Amino acid sequence: MGGVVVLAASLFSVLERGNISSAIVGLSVSYALQITEILAWFVRMVSEFETNIVSVERIGQYTANKTEAPLHSDVQLPVDWPSEGSIELRSYCTRYRDGLPLVLQNLHVKFKPGEKVGIVGRTGAGKSSLTLALFRLIEAAEGSIVIDGEDISRLGLHDLRSRLTILPQEPVLFSGSLRMNLDPLGAHNDDDLWASLDHAHLKTFIEGLPGQLEYEVGEGGQNLSVGQRQLICLARSLLRKMKILVLDEATAAVDLETDSLIQDTISSEFGDCTVLTIAHRLNTVMEYDKILVLSDGRILEYDRPQTLLADSNSAFYAMAKDAGLVSCE
Repeated sequence: MGGVVVLAASLFSVLERGNISSAIVGLSVSYALQITEILAWFVRMVSEFETNIVSVERIGQYTANKTEAPLHSDVQLPVDWPSEGSIELRSYCTRYRDGLPLVLQNLHVKFKPGEKVGIVGRTGAGKSSLTLALFRLIEAAEGSIVIDGEDISRLGLHDLRSRLTILPQEPVLFSGSLRMNLDPLGAHNDDDLWASLDHAHLKTFIEGLPGQLEYEVGEGGQNLSVGQRQLICLARSLLRKMKILVLDEATAAVDLETDSLIQDTISSEFGDCTVLTIAHRLNTVMEYDKILVLSDGRILEYDRPQTLLADSNSAFYAMAKDAGLVSCE
């Protein structure tokens, strides 16, 4: 377009050379030559405007999004809730957002207080979705989850989540002191911190660090190994020690030795707690009280592991056979 304008100015200057002065000709051509630069600047401004307007579009989307439930509700919970740790799913269904298919479908099961339940299934069976539902990161489409007689949909999010403990697959650490990572709210004394580190098999390692509890942890725990990060998260869980503990493939990224340490600690320190374990290695849940087998968001089997293994036609038997935990006949 700039070239066309320059060509037109030059052409008209030649055609009208007898009617206009040379000064006007020079002025018109010089202005025409600036058109290209002006158009380039215009295109650049339009591009920057289009880039910056994305933030406005995002704000518009966020304001239209449905917000989470309030952090607190009018329901007054006892100080020690949950005191038993019973969990019951009543015809529970959920999806990640409206318009998507159900990821959990008509789950009806009860976990008794103090039970150790292993949750297994193939990829996409709905294991992690069950964890998200328990913490209300996704809300129920139908049915309900009841913990110690309280429907969790009636509770505030903070009231609920502060009473449950989870040990996630990816250990979460923040840049700051080890003390802050273990006890972010400063609710425990040094004796409690050292006791939790001892139970997590980290006391000797921490004693050898410069500053010990004041040792500076890098962003995301980059100056610690994956196993050490997971054990620190375990120590943090020991400090809270609620009646319900959820392990979301907590040992998937650690070696067998660290896995064994974590399982031993859970068995000894959470003996009276209800433990729900999404199993990455089937051998970690073989000694549990019950096994819940999920498939496509539905309950396929729920029984004692010995009972499921005794049935060669069960889905759990097939999974254990694939993992090499039962002999092939």
